[in-house]
Amino acid sequence: MTKRRQWPIALTIAGSDSGGGAGVQADLKTFAALGVHGTSAIACLTAQNPRRVLDVAPCSPKMLRQQIEAVFAELPPAAVKTGMLFSVGNIRVVVSFFQNWKWDKGNRKLVVDPVMVSTSGARLLQPAAEKVLKEKLLPLAALVTPNLDEAEILAQQKIRSPEQMRVAAREIHSNFGCAVLLKGGHLNNSLMAIDIFFDGKTELLLSAPFVKGVSTHGTGCTYSAAICAALALGHDLPAAVEVGKNSITEAILASYKIGGCYALGRILTGPNKIRRR
Repeated sequence: MTKRRQWPIALTIAGSDSGGGAGVQADLKTFAALGVHGTSAIACLTAQNPRRVLDVAPCSPKMLRQQIEAVFAELPPAAVKTGMLFSVGNIRVVVSFFQNWKWDKGNRKLVVDPVMVSTSGARLLQPAAEKVLKEKLLPLAALVTPNLDEAEILAQQKIRSPEQMRVAAREIHSNFGCAVLLKGGHLNNSLMAIDIFFDGKTELLLSAPFVKGVSTHGTGCTYSAAICAALALGHDLPAAVEVGKNSITEAILASYKIGGCYALGRILTGPNKIRRR
């Protein structure tokens, strides 16, 4: 009889992207590429394509909670990520669930992609929900992964250089108590795609050359999903962040054309190249 490998499980709580390039669709594709079984709880529906978001309809808080409970009842995840939650009600559902969830040996493996502002500048979080996210959800997280616009909101300061990224990452860690991966992929006048990780002890500067001529969609979702998958595979947080950086770099390099846009390509790292810890 063939002995089948036990796959670890990860959960994404996020929005659905009708264009297939971001949100839950990107998360599940990333989980599978890295050898993790993906489960999902849909927080909102979006009408979007790679160029713009046309509309957003949040899931009811009751239905969101039932999705999360259904997953944990039979498929308890080793790691969880949140993406676009959008509404106050849905953030409160996530907060309530994880405040009461007993993590294995106290090891929190919750990655929060705040999804407050898209890279195109569109607001993706209701204004009233921002306060709940900052005061209630971020203190529960192991890691928050803001882009530059989101980091400026969380740190309440402008970010125009790598050094200012370092300062902002420390400010966010101090304010909310979680580790920070500040993504600087859209930093002006930078020759490299630079990200800063800081957890209160360890600081990492993660960099990769810009890929010219490609305008990608869903990079933040894919990056945070890869980190979540690495955590589910047993990596510690600094190592998981490095897996995430390598994965998103590979996905951008392998981008392919769809219509008049680009989609992130195959992650070549794969489960066979990531050792479990």
